[in-house]
Amino acid sequence: MTGKIEQKDINNAAWAACDTFRGVVDPSQYKGYILVMLFLKYISDVWEDHYEEYRNRRLKQLLEDFHKPQLDMRPSRVSEDVIGNTYIYLIERFASDSGKKAGEFFTPLKVTELVARLAASKPGDRICDPACGSGGLLIQAAKQVGDRNFALFGQESNGSTWALCRMNMFLHSFDSARIEWCDTLNSPLLVENDRLMRFNCVVANPPFSLDKWGAENAESDQYTRFWRGVPPKSKGDWAFISHMVEIALEKEGRVAVVVPHGVLFRGAAEGRILQKMIEENLLDAVIGLPGNLFPTTNIPVAVLVFDRSREKGGVREECKNVLFVDASREFVSAKNQNTLSDEHLARIMETYAARAEKEKYAHVAEFAEIRENDFNLNIPRYVDTFEEEEVIDIDVVQLEIEQLEKELAEVRVRMAEKMKEIEK
Repeated sequence: MTGKIEQKDINNAAWAACDTFRGVVDPSQYKGYILVMLFLKYISDVWEDHYEEYRNRRLKQLLEDFHKPQLDMRPSRVSEDVIGNTYIYLIERFASDSGKKAGEFFTPLKVTELVARLAASKPGDRICDPACGSGGLLIQAAKQVGDRNFALFGQESNGSTWALCRMNMFLHSFDSARIEWCDTLNSPLLVENDRLMRFNCVVANPPFSLDKWGAENAESDQYTRFWRGVPPKSKGDWAFISHMVEIALEKEGRVAVVVPHGVLFRGAAEGRILQKMIEENLLDAVIGLPGNLFPTTNIPVAVLVFDRSREKGGVREECKNVLFVDASREFVSAKNQNTLSDEHLARIMETYAARAEKEKYAHVAEFAEIRENDFNLNIPRYVDTFEEEEVIDIDVVQLEIEQLEKELAEVRVRMAEKMKEIEK
């Protein structure tokens, strides 16, 4: 094909692309996708036209990195999820360099899988992550459904991370996901008819112990999310948990959230909020995980599961206990960080489903036991992992020492004799 292409031709093509997105992407977001595709088309054509004339070494090298026969990405050669999987791979590789607090940018894949499985989303559910980051946990929760009968919702305060989440949804063919950009605690945007939207399944790995989260505005919160108490201004953990419980459907919704261990036993306002949630019979399980699972912190974390079907009138109203699981000692050790294996996840899920005692691993605590512990959820109070030391017979050890000393003396005599022979 010869001749110049006029600007109007390109504009018409871009407008036609807008029609392609109509109905599945908000019009204000069209340009983000279309300009990226136009750029890819441009550099592809530039490759064909001026490859040998390049003076820009880095661009030339970049194109060569992808212009390889083994990277033929026709549908007959790759799965439809290939770009999304590569996206997750890159996010994971660079998460440690993001400079963000643990969980604020990226949650390791096995942790997201565990949280999603505990939340147990099912067909027809509305699924929400109010601190969605780049969207990995939402995607895992969607995969638990088993079909496409679900709706995804999320909110993220960081603009660039929100953009990554939008792209992640698109790459995984979740085009209809509603992802809002704003501060969940101070400006929740997932509302309908001036009320917070309610969800069947709520999951999150919010930023740990967020400072200056907006405590000064919590007393006058128009949605009365903090009626159980206002968390301290320097630690927003229970603010996120309070929000998540409030947006879960009454008598039905389930919540699974990753938290630092301090959430389990801190007192004052946080302790009072925790106590009220236990007295409301909302807390279902406390699962302790190993340390060093995240690329940006080595602290151990826990997963809290709340189930609003345990409320009065819910199908699990009669369940009054809390399952404690200590999975902190089971992990795959790696050079830079630990991870969980499929076997570790399977054991946690089997234990959660069975809801039974397992020596040095799991304990089912009744309300009275938790009250006796002053509503402190520190896992060692409930799961005894103490290992008895081996009994040592001092007399036997002394005999072994005397025998070793005798053998050592004999060796020294033989060595002295050998040295004399060498010196002759």
